[in-house]
Parts: sequence; structure tokens; C-alpha cells
Amino acid sequence: MTDQESRDRERARAMAEREATHASDTPDDYRGNADPNGVGVIPSSSALATPALADAPVSGSGVGAFGARGKVRIGDKVFRYLTAGAGMFVCILITLVAVFLLAKAIPSIANDKVNFFTSRAWQVSGSTLEFGIVDLLWTTVLSSVFAMLLAVPVAIGIALFITQYAPRQLARPVAFVVDLLAAIPSIVYGVFGITVFAPKLHGIIDFLNRYLGWIPLFKKQISDPGTVFAGGIILAIMILPIITAIAREVYERTPRENVEAAWALGATKWEMVRLSVLPYGKPGVISGAMLGLGRALGETIAITLILVAPPSGAPFSPSLFYGGETFASKIANAAAEFNNPTQTGAYIAAGLVLFVLTFAVNAAARIVVNRRREFS
Repeated sequence: MTDQESRDRERARAMAEREATHASDTPDDYRGNADPNGVGVIPSSSALATPALADAPVSGSGVGAFGARGKVRIGDKVFRYLTAGAGMFVCILITLVAVFLLAKAIPSIANDKVNFFTSRAWQVSGSTLEFGIVDLLWTTVLSSVFAMLLAVPVAIGIALFITQYAPRQLARPVAFVVDLLAAIPSIVYGVFGITVFAPKLHGIIDFLNRYLGWIPLFKKQISDPGTVFAGGIILAIMILPIITAIAREVYERTPRENVEAAWALGATKWEMVRLSVLPYGKPGVISGAMLGLGRALGETIAITLILVAPPSGAPFSPSLFYGGETFASKIANAAAEFNNPTQTGAYIAAGLVLFVLTFAVNAAARIVVNRRREFS
């Protein structure tokens, strides 16, 4: 072996050792992706990744890498405090109303000489207080429930017609006219009801009394047009826009997938509505109906003008074709008698029962709405 060959071999051995040392120091991510042309080694994408940048918070995000919240703007704080204050104001206002009613009603109820919940007496003009709410409660609930039975089916039919059947050119005017009913003042409904509408009901009342008079609910008691029957129909017209508006909004939100699934199964138009639209809108319709019921329970002017108050000592009658007074109309009719705290407290006690009744109805409506968050 010549000296030249020895030097070449030593040079090759040194080069091999240097390449072996370089390969052992290279990260795994830089090995294994060989250049197909044999030029060298192509680093993998994972080796080029920068974990520090990947984990860094995005500028403007609310929460940083270590849980620290980003900078909150002054406008966001102000808006949050304003909305929280508005919610607290409503809660405080309702609480104050409840405290006022309790403070004014409890002394009169304590001095009541008869049972407040079961007595039919109402004598508060003298020094002895005798008043009960059974008549007021029956007339209030009867007229409101009767109005609900009339308004809810009509409201559902109108809502289905607007959302499912009517063309767009017709649906909008119909919806506008129905919503316009809510803008008519209560006193207009009352005057219309007692002067124009109620006298026209004598034929219907005689017909129902002739064939259903054996039922106490349909037994004719008075000839005056100011009956619970007439008042309930007017109430139904007044609460119709509320129930219709909520039912319409709910039916319009029926998922398209439900409708398409019914069509895919070969359903007819009515079958699609019955299987897809009505079940989906049921909670919303129930909540709307209960909101309408709360509106009917507290109606004052229209019912005061329509209902004729029975004479003192008249026997109790559960009939729709009889007069009466609701909580609201009783308080309105006796507003001129609020001349001393004790006498006024009797009427405030009736208002307290109406407050609790209306609050319970609206709370029940909220419970129904909370079952389906998309309706709230």
C-alpha cells in the first residue's frame, strides 16, 4: 500500500466518523424524511413547529394561556352594570309592590269578622268589616277561563294560516290586522261590548239555555246583557293578539329538518303540520295562552263597563248568563270609597289575591318557556 493510498483511507475513515457523529446529534424530527434525489435530509413538519407560538394567546382574546382574563373595555363594564341594574330594579319593584299590598291588607284581614276566602259578604262601610272573595274569585276565573277557551283555538288557527297556508302577500296584512287589535284601548272594547255586542247575544243565550239549561253553567239567570258570557267574549277578543303573536313566532321557528322529514315520508299538508309544526310549537303556545290568561285576569275597564253587579244579598249562581264582579272591577267600582285605611285595606286585600293569582299564572308560563330555551 502506497503512502497515497494510506492517506486516502485515513481521510475516508475520518469523514465516516464525522458523519456518524453528526447523525447522532440530529433530532429525530430531522431524520427519516430523506430527499428522494439523495441530496440530503428534509426536516419534518413537526420539527418546524413552534410550540411557544401555538400556545400563545391570541391578541384580543378574553382568556390568556395561564387563565388571566384580557383587558375589559369600559363600555362593556358600563353595559353589564346597566343591564344588571335594570334586572334588579324590576325585582325590587315587584318586591315593593308585594310588601305594600301585604302591609295594607293584613290589618283589614285580621279585623275581618267572616272567613276571607269562603264568605260571600262584602260590608266594609261601617265599623265592622265583613268581606270575602269567593264571589270575586269565581267571576274572575270563570270569565278568564271562558275567554281562554274561545281565544286559544282561534289564535292557533290564525297562526297556522299565516305561517303555513297563506301566501306571503296575504299573510302580512292578516298578521298586521290581528296585531292591531292589541292597540285598541280597553275602554273602547268596553263601550262596544255593552252597547253593541252584548245586546246581540240574546238569541245565542236563549238557544243555549233552551238545550243546555239543565247544566248550571248555562242556566239563564238575568235578562240584562251585562253577563259573564258577554264579558268573556270581549276578553277573548282582547287577548287574541297576544296568543296569536307568540304562536306565530313559534311556528315560524319549526326546524326545516322536521318539515322535510314529514314530506319525505309522504305526509300531506295537514299531516306535516300535525306531526312537525304542532308538537314543536306546543310549549310556546301553552306559554302564550297563560300570558293571555294573566292579561284577562287583570282586565279592569272593559269588564267594569260590561258586567252588571248583582244586588246585595243575591244568591250565588255559577252561570255564564249572570252578572258579577271581578277583583279588578270591584276595586274600580269602589275607588270613591277609599276614605279610610281600614276600608281601603279590604279592597287592597282583594288586590293582593289578584296579584298572587296573576303572578302564579305568569310564573307557570315562565316554567313552560324554560323547558324549551329557544322560545324564550
